[in-house]
Amino acid sequence: MSGKKETLRAVIADDEALARTYLRELLGEQSGVVIIAECADGFEAIKACANSAPDIIFLDIQMPKLDGFEVAELIDDQIQIVFVTAYDEYAVRAFEVHAVDYLLKPFFPQRLAEAVERARRRLITPVDPVSTIAQQARSPKSAPQRIVIKDGANVVVIPMGDIDYLRAQGDYVALHTGGLSHLKHQTLTSLEQQLDPNRFVRIHRSTIVAFDRIARIEPMTKDTKVAILKDGTELPISRSGLGRLRRLMEV
Repeated sequence: MSGKKETLRAVIADDEALARTYLRELLGEQSGVVIIAECADGFEAIKACANSAPDIIFLDIQMPKLDGFEVAELIDDQIQIVFVTAYDEYAVRAFEVHAVDYLLKPFFPQRLAEAVERARRRLITPVDPVSTIAQQARSPKSAPQRIVIKDGANVVVIPMGDIDYLRAQGDYVALHTGGLSHLKHQTLTSLEQQLDPNRFVRIHRSTIVAFDRIARIEPMTKDTKVAILKDGTELPISRSGLGRLRRLMEV
């Protein structure tokens, strides 16, 4: 078959056993699809993707421990994602960022066949990494309540309320929580788009701080200011950052 991958190595991730069974049976009817793992939660899905290097994952959104979008952030960008879910609220956003497909339960075998075909072609001509899909396919109405980070074989889940401040480090962001630091492979600008603007404020081109962690603002030099956090950490404030702080204080 020219221009397409002959055999797809697939992972199924869904917390409902009946849904996994149904999908397994339908995929069994598809030519050239080999199921290499089935997972009942987000952690299992990440482990399966790391250990088995699948071509495609059929991924539910509402799952225990980590949801489908959090899984998408942490797996290899080369793995093609087909969201399989009973919820349609993220569908439009997913297609806007070129997700492979979005199967709304219940679906018919022909729709699954179309998704498989799209995945074959996408493996030859990739469009957007799945991390971009994960960031942009979320509902624009609400900010996420946690951030997930892959640390070797482990997954660290950080509630937004635990974050003191974030600092850019090249293509990474250091998230500082209670004296600890966690590195996430993402730019500060893209991560800022996920944060609640009423809770976090960018005080410098390289620093975002949780507003409620600021104890006071003091002069650093004649023309510059510094934010003193409740734990004593000192963070420089740029002129534009000071303007953002003042606007937030007025709310």
